[in-house]
Amino acid sequence: MTATVQILTTGYASDRVAGTVTLIRDTDVTIVVDPGMVAHRGLILDPLSELGIDPNDVTDVVFSHHHPDHTLNAALFPEARFHDHWAIYHRDVWEDRDADGFELSPSVRLIRTPGHTAEDITTLATTGTGLVAATHLWWSADGPEDDPLAHDGDQLKASRERLLAMEPTLIIPGHGAAFAPTGRVR
Repeated sequence: MTATVQILTTGYASDRVAGTVTLIRDTDVTIVVDPGMVAHRGLILDPLSELGIDPNDVTDVVFSHHHPDHTLNAALFPEARFHDHWAIYHRDVWEDRDADGFELSPSVRLIRTPGHTAEDITTLATTGTGLVAATHLWWSADGPEDDPLAHDGDQLKASRERLLAMEPTLIIPGHGAAFAPTGRVR
């Protein structure tokens, strides 16, 4: 099996801030990664509607970390299970589990990638064109190379190296367009 990945809205960070919101589908799961701050909710809901996906059909929501620019619109998906670094939340059930290696489906899993925050995770999707990583290890393809808000710069560098060793074909950063990793990405 292989997953499909689509960017619902591309984030940015300058005088205004929006997180990149990603849709991943595989077998019986429909996953939204980082439904955070956007200029208006239609930037998340309209692309879903165009794909024939009702918000109630979203089975899982993943938070790369707990900053509002990545979590603010989570309530748009009332039937979803919510995933972070240490648990799954669904309605009134809190299920402890480590995110590192947790599989949401045969082609989608989570890994711990601390650095921006101590609790950051990356969503990995195996697609027909290779491994895709939705992550906040990079703000965008253009940087900044040194995350000015990083909790731990050394951890961030180690997490970037761990991810790059997996040879992803595409990286979906926290606040920018997807990019193919090259030698200049560190």
